[in-house]
Amino acid sequence: MKIVAVLARGISAMTEAPILKWANAKGEFHRQPSTFRHVVKANGDFPAESDRYHLYVSLACPWAHRTLIVRNLKGLEKILPVTVVDWLMGADGWAFTDSKPKCSLEPYYGFGHLKELYFKAAADYAGRFTVPILWDRKRETICNNESSEIIRMLNSEFDAFSATSEQRDLDLYPSDLREKIDETNAWVYDMINNGVYKSGFATSQEAYDANVRRLFEGLDRTEEVLSKNRYICGDRLTEADVRLFTTLVRFDHVYHGHFKCNKKRLVDFPNIWAYTRDIYQMPGVGETVDMEHIRRHYMESHLQINPRGIVSIGPDLNFNEPHGRDKM
Repeated sequence: MKIVAVLARGISAMTEAPILKWANAKGEFHRQPSTFRHVVKANGDFPAESDRYHLYVSLACPWAHRTLIVRNLKGLEKILPVTVVDWLMGADGWAFTDSKPKCSLEPYYGFGHLKELYFKAAADYAGRFTVPILWDRKRETICNNESSEIIRMLNSEFDAFSATSEQRDLDLYPSDLREKIDETNAWVYDMINNGVYKSGFATSQEAYDANVRRLFEGLDRTEEVLSKNRYICGDRLTEADVRLFTTLVRFDHVYHGHFKCNKKRLVDFPNIWAYTRDIYQMPGVGETVDMEHIRRHYMESHLQINPRGIVSIGPDLNFNEPHGRDKM
């Protein structure tokens, strides 16, 4: 029994440490800011060019998922190749593998882990090794690792390379809606996108209680908005919808149970559930959603939450059911 107790304490310390490093004394989770913030511009140090940049992503990560959706919506698949990391995040972070579905080895340097790209870009790098990465193959460095900035660059700076005129003309950050989009992004990020993490990664009851209540206040607010508008900022698809969708599509599968966000399910919000199906069914969006990667990453990697790494069986959801939102 003593050996078991010692092993249990060792496993607990090992698995809790990564999350505790991101929490304050009250047990509140705090996301660290991204480090590489270069901007792609036509005449800048990082110009928009075909086959110059490469995306490194996880299909499990909602932040990386944003970039895949905008890449598809803008028709940039042929000029912006993608490498998908292993869904399992171990002690050395994201790994490259070709032994799991849709994953592949690192194509340029043969690196085994994503962190090696960070050290190649900055030998003294001391931050987190996050996805997505927009890698510049010519300068051999990280152009940007902030998803919100990458999707804006893909939206506006690569139009010359869009596959069709319709994709080129699509503007997810139109000038007349920018103030509304920025305002929406702010509360959606705080209450929902990051709210699920602040709930799931809380290390005290007080931090969990405060953040999970605020999360569902945000979902109630979203439900109200979507009862009147097809999209979160009105009658047009914008980047705000992309940013919201990547959290919603994961909600019932992982956040509801795994992160204890279980006051309600997504399907208990009729407008949000129909809206999620509406976005999912848009050309190019559904193919970016991989529930095997999503579910297995969260439940196998977060051992501080799920010590045995057992992946749950459900729920059964059909994102292809008719949504009716196009009639609004």
